[in-house]
Amino acid sequence: MKINNLGYLIKEGIRGIFLHGFASVAAVCVTVACLLIVGGFSCLMYNLNIMVEDLNKTNEVMVYVDETYTDSEARSVGTYINKVSNVFQATFVSREEALENFVEDYGGDSALVGVDANPLRHRFVVQLEDNSLIKETVAELEKVEGVVKVSAAYALAEGFTTLQDVLHIASIAVIGVLLVVSLLIISNTVKLAMYDRRDEIAIMKMVGATNGFIRLPYVVEGFTLGMIGAGLSFGLLWFLYNTLLGRLAEVDTLQMLNFVPFRELLVPMICVFAAAGLFVGVVGSWTSIRKFMDV
Repeated sequence: MKINNLGYLIKEGIRGIFLHGFASVAAVCVTVACLLIVGGFSCLMYNLNIMVEDLNKTNEVMVYVDETYTDSEARSVGTYINKVSNVFQATFVSREEALENFVEDYGGDSALVGVDANPLRHRFVVQLEDNSLIKETVAELEKVEGVVKVSAAYALAEGFTTLQDVLHIASIAVIGVLLVVSLLIISNTVKLAMYDRRDEIAIMKMVGATNGFIRLPYVVEGFTLGMIGAGLSFGLLWFLYNTLLGRLAEVDTLQMLNFVPFRELLVPMICVFAAAGLFVGVVGSWTSIRKFMDV
């Protein structure tokens, strides 16, 4: 196709947006609504996944050291614990610190004050990188020289892992369904606009215009509408997200909901919205015009 023809067709595509203003506005509004739902759900699933990961890190493994080890010998065991695969961090807790924590847990009971800490063992509080591998990691920790016991909450770790898997599957399924629904709605919206231009398409076919020559302006129009809708929905989501964070910050009981700032989502959300706008705009217009090409 010649460059001048390409420029003409692109101009025609842009002109079509203003020529059929109501249909164009309807397509943009539908795109904004659908992508806003998809983007909002994506942000929610991302934050929920982060919260589950943070809760997962609180599921700690207790590694107890041989009671005959001195403080320095017990601390040296930490070097080997940190070398075990899947160990994120190992924090040493001495006998005395363990006793202090025990007393604090019981509200500083005076009956416990002055109790000898020697019967207690030195220990390490271990955080794992992946709690789904907790059983394998515990087996490795038990092999470390100087370790006499490893205590882990297997059920809690498995619960967190199951919850993460459910969130991943749910997010993929819901986002996929919303994208398909968006595509169908936008495709039907474009069809309504093109129905008014069926006579124009028929005339162009009769004078010998190729399918590509006829189709390109509509693809350009769909692309432009899709990107406009994506840009508007992205800006609206950004505003609503920051507004929601501001409202949550004002409620003390909701401080435990640790939502990430939108700037952390900026680059991936731009890519997702641009790709979604391109997909629904181009694919929606391309599929809509097929039935009008058979004249």
